[in-house]
Amino acid sequence: MAYIRLNTPDFRRAISALFLGALVTFAVLYSVQPLLPVLAGHFRVSPAEASLSLSFSTLFMGLAMVVAAPLSLRWGPKRIMTLSMASAAVLALASAVTPTFWALLVIRSLMGVALAGLPAVAMGYVSEEIEPQALGQAMGMYVSGTTIGGMGGRILVGMLTDLWGWRGALGMIGGLSILLTVWFFRNLPRTRRFQRDPDAFHHLWPAVRENFRDPGLILLYALPFLLMGSFVTVYNYITFLLTAPPYRLSQTVVGWVFVVYLFGTVSSAWLGRMADHRGRPRMLFLAIALMLAGLLTTLVVWLPGRIAGLALMTFGFFGAHSVASGWVGRRAATSAAQASSLYLFFYYAGSSIFGAVGGIFWSAWRWPGVIGLVSVLVLLALIAAAILSRLKPRTAS
Repeated sequence: MAYIRLNTPDFRRAISALFLGALVTFAVLYSVQPLLPVLAGHFRVSPAEASLSLSFSTLFMGLAMVVAAPLSLRWGPKRIMTLSMASAAVLALASAVTPTFWALLVIRSLMGVALAGLPAVAMGYVSEEIEPQALGQAMGMYVSGTTIGGMGGRILVGMLTDLWGWRGALGMIGGLSILLTVWFFRNLPRTRRFQRDPDAFHHLWPAVRENFRDPGLILLYALPFLLMGSFVTVYNYITFLLTAPPYRLSQTVVGWVFVVYLFGTVSSAWLGRMADHRGRPRMLFLAIALMLAGLLTTLVVWLPGRIAGLALMTFGFFGAHSVASGWVGRRAATSAAQASSLYLFFYYAGSSIFGAVGGIFWSAWRWPGVIGLVSVLVLLALIAAAILSRLKPRTAS
């Protein structure tokens, strides 16, 4: 069957649908992050416990992503992505009326499973259905949706919380997500080149074992575990810092702090391109070093200095993520798709574990404690990157 070709109506519908699908997925996933201080106060739980509302989602999302890709080979990618968005939107509405904190955690855990469908399948859909000459543009639109969804969802929730409270904000996110899911289903072109594989699950565990036989891939899995753990921890507890004295910022203003995500959009494209010319090890080390410098800068009390440090940390993180995620596919001699799924699993596992552990450090030592924790994680990532640079490549670089 023919590919979806560049500049055709089907191509425009496909990239628009994928953009909005990514936007919905990551807006719903991270909608609670700017609300952590509000949830802690409303439910009378500690900061570490409040952070579980995000950690449980990312943990179950990472676990579900490992099986979502082979499941799509049975059911078809469009069906999986639509089901993912629809079920997550309904759960987002349910989270707005949850009576207890533990009920919220159950809903957010189920939401993580639901949300796994689109990011686990979308890149495969693009690679399979879009003509090779248009892959870059299609993937660019999808990645833009992930960034804008994560940033826009946080900003919108912050503004709506000041207007209608946290329940109204989450309810609005859920309602908008349902409308966009309907648009996604009606506009994403049907699959033309999809071939069912009823034995997909039989191939899953052999591929996992094969990827863990390579020390280089193990190090590449350690990097997102450490770096994403650091990144999410900083953003989880910067909200507590900025809403407390001496800043006392409103939820709207705190939401707008997440606009520094735009620095990550720049760095992921720039450092990813530079890695092709200057070498992946050098650019990875540079990005992690910038991330560490940004973290240390956030220790200054002056608010603009803290925001500048946050922006530099974000720039470094997304640059490192861009280089490392691209390196995984090149390093994997076989089962590249499964290698990428494992990378994403460790990416979200680090977010879940350290995002919650950071709350213990916040409660004990406030912001210096949080920065002390994540600085150790980033230093470990620098060591892993240094070891990785000395390993013999398995594929051409």
